Amino acid sequence: MIESHIPAYIALTYVLFSILIPSFGLWRRDLCQPLAVLGTGLASLFSLIGFIDYLNNGMIRYYFGGWEPPIGIEFVYDGLSGFFVLVINLVAFFVLIYSREISRIEFPDKVMPYFALSMLMLLGFNGMLMTGDLFNLYVFLEISSLSSYALISIGDKPAPFAAFRYLIIGTTGGTLYLLGVGFLYTVTGTLNIIDMTAMLPMFIDSSAAFAALILMIVGIGVKAALFPMHGWLPDSYTYAATSSTALIAPIGTKVGAYILFRIMLWLFGIELTDAFAPVSYVVGVLACVGILYGSVMAIAQTEMKRMLAYSSVSQIGYIIMGLSLANPWGFAGALLHVLNHAVMKACLFMVSGHLRVKEGHSDISLFNDSYRKKYPWTMAAFSIGAISMVGLPPLAGFFSKWYLALGTIDNSNWLFLAVILVSSLLNAVYFFRILEKVYMMNPSKEQKQPSGGSYNEPKASMLIPTSVLAVSLFVIGFANAAIVGILLGVFPM
Repeated sequence: MIESHIPAYIALTYVLFSILIPSFGLWRRDLCQPLAVLGTGLASLFSLIGFIDYLNNGMIRYYFGGWEPPIGIEFVYDGLSGFFVLVINLVAFFVLIYSREISRIEFPDKVMPYFALSMLMLLGFNGMLMTGDLFNLYVFLEISSLSSYALISIGDKPAPFAAFRYLIIGTTGGTLYLLGVGFLYTVTGTLNIIDMTAMLPMFIDSSAAFAALILMIVGIGVKAALFPMHGWLPDSYTYAATSSTALIAPIGTKVGAYILFRIMLWLFGIELTDAFAPVSYVVGVLACVGILYGSVMAIAQTEMKRMLAYSSVSQIGYIIMGLSLANPWGFAGALLHVLNHAVMKACLFMVSGHLRVKEGHSDISLFNDSYRKKYPWTMAAFSIGAISMVGLPPLAGFFSKWYLALGTIDNSNWLFLAVILVSSLLNAVYFFRILEKVYMMNPSKEQKQPSGGSYNEPKASMLIPTSVLAVSLFVIGFANAAIVGILLGVFPM
């Protein structure tokens, strides 16, 4: 049956296309983007088949070469990994369709390396999500990280410095995670996650296990951009090429969040996580500070990409807050926000790319009401994404915040509930100032007529993926009950 081999098919698809793209790209550069789209399309199809099979038959455990752990390498396709794999592959599929035109404009001499590195990065992300082994997770973490550094360095003049700083901070995070894995191995004698999950309750009093937990949370917190370990993110997302940012921003930090979910709720379990100290509560408080800090910093920005970058610091906080609540509603809200934020942020970064291609900038202070005439579909997509980020019904963003709020009420955590409400107002401040500039004339200038401008939308290959993601925010919103019903079934306790 094809379903039992799905985890291998997804990983091998990215291996194959990371080889095919440079091979064909040296001959015909224009084949790179179609091959990348074909690769992510196949991976998305396999992801969907695998997730449907999980819903019908349960978890898939795949042993490479038929060798079972601890000798062989194991991939595990369960509800959590299947959901994340499906989200990141589908979003990457649309972003790579969008990248055809903008890659030729932003970096015409680096098209082949960009798409080949994209395949390697997605291989790393998918490997981290599916591996059943903590050391192999580190290997895939390094594959994705090295590819990400290279992709970020393709951009404006400050991009290589931003990538170098991310490399230093990211390597530190990876090292801390590896130290944590080493501590756990000395305690349990295994690296297999399922075996280790069964053994860790016997070491509930082990200070080495607690030290490992803290090292792994801090190390992966860097990758997830959890406050205050987010320092690499604003410059990286701002100065990288728009196609790189649109690919990394919606999915990169989500993979870090996945590892935190796997460590705290599956590997250790919430009781063992909080056995020595209220670790989950501290993580939740950091997430709340990150939500407010990211929102306030976003308000202070005049560059749209930088505003969206700080917004990402805030939005990842919602996901980690849901994790810290450790109850079904918080869990479902967090995972729904993984899906929502991936779609919303990809859509909004694509809009910034449209403006950079057509206007030569994405400086908010230069936006005016002519944009609604020149870019009606682009600004409509921005409006949908922005309103969803604020959290207004019936768009997707409202429902993930709603379920997170239910999670805070379930725990009687009124501080976290207040943070959700206040941050939604802050989101409105930094998004509505753009909508005001575009859709409302400035009375202080005694403007009687809209500014000039004629229809000038980007090509369909850029506009259609952006529009599809914008429309999907309505679809996810209307289908939220069905999605949450599935996500509640994934909750481990």
